Amino acid sequence: MAIPVKLEVFEGPLDLLLHLIDKNKVDIYDIPIVEITAQYLDYIKQMETEDMNVMSEFLLMAATLIDIKCKMLLPKEVNEEGEEEDPRAELVQKLLEYKMYKYMSYELRDKQMDAGRNLFRDQQLPPEVEAYKRPIDYEELIGDQTLAKLNEIFKSLIRRQEDKVDPIRSKYGNIEKDEIDLEAKTSYVDDYVRSHRTFSFRKLLEKQGSKMEIIVTFLVILEMMKVGRITIVQENIFDDIMITSNEAKG
Repeated sequence: MAIPVKLEVFEGPLDLLLHLIDKNKVDIYDIPIVEITAQYLDYIKQMETEDMNVMSEFLLMAATLIDIKCKMLLPKEVNEEGEEEDPRAELVQKLLEYKMYKYMSYELRDKQMDAGRNLFRDQQLPPEVEAYKRPIDYEELIGDQTLAKLNEIFKSLIRRQEDKVDPIRSKYGNIEKDEIDLEAKTSYVDDYVRSHRTFSFRKLLEKQGSKMEIIVTFLVILEMMKVGRITIVQENIFDDIMITSNEAKG
């Protein structure tokens, strides 16, 4: 789709102002506002248009120019930094921006015209050419890599994969849940305490069939000691722990 580029003379009030500035060969940063305003007003008086939207834009710019002209006759205002403000500054900024966009539109127009001179056609290759695949040159692919170097690269890759394996977790088998009936184990320890009265803690643990049973038995013994049902004694640091029931023999 072609890009529409509209470049009519005096497309708007800014376009007219640029024309007057170029015509009078004045510096855009130092516009003689009295002279430019007079020429601008003369032009809009000669305009023949019934489009009020277009006319209102030119009249608004005329009012802006007259306002700037009035401010130029008054003492200059000073900003917070102590510098005198130029009433034309905002208008100059708008003119510079418009001028930039205008020249950009010229560039787009030229590119559009240049593109219109280019012709293209679809690619048309024989089927045997499209189906052709360049054969692999293994010597070029390997380059200066010898078999020894390739073997070393292969071994280094294998070592990297082996380093990713956890030496401990990799030896784990299937983890199965060890079900322990806490009530049954508590009843078992309770009967053991009643029947033995005084016994070795080590021998009690040796009778358990798994690590989980040892843990649960240990917890049951701690609970019984907490409530005062048993007394635990160890005469020396490395001696066996002896457990004695505190309940009266029934």
